Amino acid sequence: MILAKTGNEAIAYAMKQINPDVVAAYPITPSTEIVQIFSSYVADGEVDTEFVPVESEHSAMSACIAAAASGARAMTATSAQGLALMHEMLFIASGLRLPIVLCVVNRALSAPLNIHCDHTDSLASRDSGWIQIFCEDAQEAYDTTICAIKIAEKSFLPVMVTIDGFIISHCMQRIEVLSDEEVKSFIGEYKPNYNLLDVENPITLGPACLPDSFFEHKRAQAEGMNQALRYIEEVFKEYKERFNRELFILEEYHTKDAEVGILCMGSTSGTAKIAVDNLRGKGYQVGLFKLRVFRPIAVSYLQRSLKNLKILGILERMEGLSAFGGPLFNEVRSVLYDEPERPIIISYVYGLGGREITPEEIEEVFLELLSLKNKKRENIEKFRYINVR
Repeated sequence: MILAKTGNEAIAYAMKQINPDVVAAYPITPSTEIVQIFSSYVADGEVDTEFVPVESEHSAMSACIAAAASGARAMTATSAQGLALMHEMLFIASGLRLPIVLCVVNRALSAPLNIHCDHTDSLASRDSGWIQIFCEDAQEAYDTTICAIKIAEKSFLPVMVTIDGFIISHCMQRIEVLSDEEVKSFIGEYKPNYNLLDVENPITLGPACLPDSFFEHKRAQAEGMNQALRYIEEVFKEYKERFNRELFILEEYHTKDAEVGILCMGSTSGTAKIAVDNLRGKGYQVGLFKLRVFRPIAVSYLQRSLKNLKILGILERMEGLSAFGGPLFNEVRSVLYDEPERPIIISYVYGLGGREITPEEIEEVFLELLSLKNKKRENIEKFRYINVR
């Protein structure tokens, strides 16, 4: 069935079909509509969900943790300062191996106050032990939200599904949705790893953990993240086989003969595809790499796909401030560091606070990369900005 949906509506509709046991939420722009629309499904009796309106995003995640630890499917949504306020609880959710799904609408973090898109909020939480998946459009948002439930419950890890604020969250497109029965069949019945309400099998949850055992707990958690990629692969493969829709970990666009590439995440991927098409029409061998799964970092995918390029531009919707480049630049550069053949890598910061990026600006990046591809890497400035005054 084809429906016209914004990104927020697409996620809310997927949540309706998932029919989670608990949704706890506190509204924040531009993610407010997700839980607002979902609450109408609750009020109209279209889902069995216990909807818990709380007093803050910290409380929303706290309620989801309590629900998930008690054997319930739990979901929520947030943005920006809301995600920052959840930060303490993100580590608790992942440390307890709770399969919570959090839909994040990417928005700049204050100060100064800005309600538009960049990736500062999601990437600030990159090391909190959550799987992170970035979506290009409303269709991917819908499909990924459904898959996220199964990924979380297979890996016993929480999952963030992210979309770009306003660009995707509030813009409408035609999406193809599954039937309620298909979604229910795909995600299956939830079988929790543990349940605090199971009085026949009591457990201790969240105890004080001192130096004699804390390290081992964190090492086990790290191994869970190390194994997560195979569960993502399994779920994406099953989704394609059942519904003929392919979800990539690292999507490649006109890359087979490319000497020069750009790598980015989120909605900018669609804009970059137009730039690639335009330059391909002029005979330039350029390609696009769209990274969808940022955590866990897809090491083998990146090494296999990027090592033969001459030069790679990283489009980064976050300023690393005092770091040596932004998070995406640092991750990819580190992944390729030991490869005997690897491209020159340049970081391009763009789109902070929702500033638009056009196909023409991305074409200019490609042309600059083409002009630099045969220069010595030590002679190339590694950090640049797009469309900043």
